[in-house]
Amino acid sequence: MAIARIQLIISGKVQGVAYRFSAKREADQLSLTGWVQNRANGDVEIMAEGHQTQLNQFIKWAQTGPKFADVHGIVIKNLKASNEFKQFNIR
Repeated sequence: MAIARIQLIISGKVQGVAYRFSAKREADQLSLTGWVQNRANGDVEIMAEGHQTQLNQFIKWAQTGPKFADVHGIVIKNLKASNEFKQFNIR
């Protein structure tokens, strides 16, 4: 099964609500690699690689996020996988 890559930009109340920590936990459970980071404008950015089925589950999770998040929007870009990541990290 081929590896795919996605970039997610999540907007709303997504900083200060453990979104990055929760994203890492979810990514680890789905065996995804990549990273999550806060952006200066208040959004959260995620770069993730893995099997498409797991990425789809991760996207579904990201649309809601952790308990105290209030996701207003999510931009999803499908990119070419690079296989450069060994694990999923918080930046």
